[in-house]
Amino acid sequence: MRVGTVREIKNHEYRVGLTPESARELVLHGHEVWVETGAGLGIGASDGDYAASGAFIQPDAKTVFDGCEMIVKVKEPQPAERAMLRQGQVLYTYLHLAPDPEQTADLVKSGVTAIAYETVTGPGNSLPLLKPMSQVAGRMSIQAGATALQKATGGRGVLLGGVPGVLPGKVLIIGGGVVGFNAAQMAVGMGADVTILDRDPEVLERLDNHFEGRAKTRFSNHAVVQQMVCESELVIGAVLVPGASAPQLVTREMLSCMKPGSVLVDVAIDQGGCFETSRPTTHADPIYVVDGIVHYCVANMPGAVARTSTYALNNVTLPHALRIADAADNGGWKEALKANPHLAAGLNVHEGKVTYEAVARDLGYDYTPVSEVLG
Repeated sequence: MRVGTVREIKNHEYRVGLTPESARELVLHGHEVWVETGAGLGIGASDGDYAASGAFIQPDAKTVFDGCEMIVKVKEPQPAERAMLRQGQVLYTYLHLAPDPEQTADLVKSGVTAIAYETVTGPGNSLPLLKPMSQVAGRMSIQAGATALQKATGGRGVLLGGVPGVLPGKVLIIGGGVVGFNAAQMAVGMGADVTILDRDPEVLERLDNHFEGRAKTRFSNHAVVQQMVCESELVIGAVLVPGASAPQLVTREMLSCMKPGSVLVDVAIDQGGCFETSRPTTHADPIYVVDGIVHYCVANMPGAVARTSTYALNNVTLPHALRIADAADNGGWKEALKANPHLAAGLNVHEGKVTYEAVARDLGYDYTPVSEVLG
């Protein structure tokens, strides 16, 4: 199979779909790898590094899109990229379709077979291809929030860890999953006063046992969210509903009780955001202020630490990329998905049909089960 990766063109996105080492693994499996020139510069990988791995360097993205049977990316295809997709081609990347009707419409129109990292499952309904980026984003959310709290960036002027004789900042983390756990680790490590909300008693028990009192846990409901938002100086939105739009748990009305200069960091912004006042921002212009409250809603947070993120991502995405490519001579990608139901859960769009139920429901498409596509 001819597999390609291109330079990411989303604002300040420096990750890349395939590292030189991943390209080498595909080549060793008998596949041909095409890489757009400069695709790996954001992680410190030169064209020479890819060439040494056996990949072929191509002059532009169009050449890669036109010539490859599978495209491996990181972020959702941008409009110019979507225009180059075609029927019979496999797109393997993060998609986050539910809050993005324009992208979904373009993918449906293109006829491409689109497999989304974020809905590929693992044992116990885990999301292994989302997990490493959730770990990165969770840890970064505290860094970003701590910076946004500084007066120079419009924040309240609070040091999260405090100093002797001065209380630490109060951090509220809504959601105790992978993002929330990693955010709590960082916030606790900085000495902040941390509270984690979740609706799953088992999650709360696990977090309570892990942090041993260094972070508090509370069962989440509307009243508790409102109370804790009002008390906190940094609020991390870490709520995920796989494949669907994130629930908006913090309303604009709640902002009125917050201390001026407090900060909201919405890690769920890729799925539409869990604050009513959230809107996507970029690393070039990451924050804005609503009703005196600073918002940080960068939609590709891990892109700022591109080398760490890319290698962590490739560790989990490459095995499935190999499964898809290796099946090319044995029934193609359909056989790969038939053989692996976890990979099959990643299929979101195929030849004009929406094959992920939450996306179809949220955007008003007819839902076609993956089983019907695979036959």
